Amino acid sequence: MKFSNRANVTQLDTFDEVIDVRSPSEYAHDHIPGAINAPVLDDAQRAEVGTLYKQVSPFAARRVGAVMVARNIADHIANLFHDRPSSWRPLVYCWRGGQRSGAMTIVLRQVGWQAMQLEGGYKEFRRMVVAQLETLAPRYRYVVLCGETGSGKSRLLEALAAQGEQVLDLEGFARHRGSVLGCMPQTPQPSQKAFETALWDALRKFDPQRPVYVEAESKKLGVLQVPDPLIRSIRAAECVQVRAPLEERVRFLLGEYAFFVEDPAALRRQLDYLRPLYGSEKVNGWLARADAGDWPAFVAEVLSAHYDPLYRRSTHQNFTRLAEALVLELRTLDAAALGQAAAELAARVNGRAAVSVAA
Repeated sequence: MKFSNRANVTQLDTFDEVIDVRSPSEYAHDHIPGAINAPVLDDAQRAEVGTLYKQVSPFAARRVGAVMVARNIADHIANLFHDRPSSWRPLVYCWRGGQRSGAMTIVLRQVGWQAMQLEGGYKEFRRMVVAQLETLAPRYRYVVLCGETGSGKSRLLEALAAQGEQVLDLEGFARHRGSVLGCMPQTPQPSQKAFETALWDALRKFDPQRPVYVEAESKKLGVLQVPDPLIRSIRAAECVQVRAPLEERVRFLLGEYAFFVEDPAALRRQLDYLRPLYGSEKVNGWLARADAGDWPAFVAEVLSAHYDPLYRRSTHQNFTRLAEALVLELRTLDAAALGQAAAELAARVNGRAAVSVAA
């Protein structure tokens, strides 16, 4: 379909609203940040039209599809868009800037709204995200929080963000804490594409003149992969070594992972992944502590045997500037202490061009 009222991906931020007319499942997989879903064909309708196209004829598919599209667009105008002013300027997109977004755009323009169709659709947006991650990721001065499991790094990032610092929350975007016990209950991970879109959207909004704080992570967070340009930039960045006493880390983790206490079956499933590394005898010993309700001993043993050695190997192998890290000692990990530590850290980092060894 030829249509003159088109916009390109560089103009995304110039519209009042972005409308994704793809099916709900396509939208859920990934979409332009901030876009609302107003499908011209839902998933069942899209499947029905596709079947007609293959098994009957393209004409039959278009005829049936046209009825569905018309009804759905009418429903959106009557319900979803009924309060939009006459000056409304929406951007409409589908998979590749074809018939679905074209149909919606034509009708919206006929109403009197200044609707535009995204040239190339989601496919072109996705191409831009991949390309811009290559150039955006190396642009910033990252400050990487390194520290053993339970040292409060994620909470420290939250405190930094609350104080107006620039924070890239990889675990938050991935919905995973990046370890064998890092899954978040009742919180499925996004698709790889949605993860990358979230990272792109965050990176493009940062000020290159200010530091970006990020937690030291492995390349893999659950089933997701941190894009290569970003992980390379983070691993080459200056580091902050966050330290906390073992007993405080245990206390902190018991609060952070309380759901495993409530769901011991889930804990067993996750620890089964460690049997090839440590053997059933050791893993069964950890589980015996949990079964007996001795959760502090359980956490301390898993930290000492698995997490702490893994952390030391991983950070020393992957973070090239760890030896010159600024050291941040935390006696306690309550909210007040983390807030104070965040303020002190920001002052130290902002007060110099590069991090040096702490006294």
